[in-house]
Amino acid sequence: MKPDRVSTGSQALDDLLGGGLERRTITQIYGESASGKSTFCLMAAVASLRAGNSVVYIDTEGFSVERFTQIAGTEAAEFADRLYLFEPIDFAQQGTMIADAEGLLKASDHAPIGLLVMDSATALYRTELDLGREALRKLLHHMIKLLGLAKKYNIPVLITNQIFMDIERERVSGLGGTALEHLSKAIVRLEKKDSVRRAMLRKHRSRPEGLTFDFLITEDGIRKV
Repeated sequence: MKPDRVSTGSQALDDLLGGGLERRTITQIYGESASGKSTFCLMAAVASLRAGNSVVYIDTEGFSVERFTQIAGTEAAEFADRLYLFEPIDFAQQGTMIADAEGLLKASDHAPIGLLVMDSATALYRTELDLGREALRKLLHHMIKLLGLAKKYNIPVLITNQIFMDIERERVSGLGGTALEHLSKAIVRLEKKDSVRRAMLRKHRSRPEGLTFDFLITEDGIRKV
């Protein structure tokens, strides 16, 4: 039987999440620009690749080959063969590529998919905000499809999310409102102050909200401080 948790590649984040990314669920990381969201995604992807798996990686903001190479190190070229990269250019294509990812999950002629990453789930959604509730409906359809893939194929899904000021709650929240929050079983907020970042647990089914650790972004990932 497979363990119910998958390493993020960061011991500090694994500990915060109670052992890593939970299979059959969506874990969400949200925060402002340059807070470390993509670094955590790449670290999780490399950890899964290093374990012998393949990874589906949907990147809506521009995949950094340089950053992937830094984190993967000398194994970057080998790992690249098992990294299935999708780069949608609009919100409609994002939905199509989520659907296309299932073909890779079904296939048996490659190493099994160990992780599905979407960085960021809401960057292209921002371009549709003038459509109001229809845009939100499409976003939730995308996330429900991702959750369905997580459950059907027994894998974790890791997404990143952008932020907005929630006036009603008087706090910074992730885009997509309470519906996207509900679909994510674990949520981590990243904050930055100068060179130091902080990861805070905002939601978890078995751990208390508010747990934190501070970290620096380094060339090969992050370092807890």
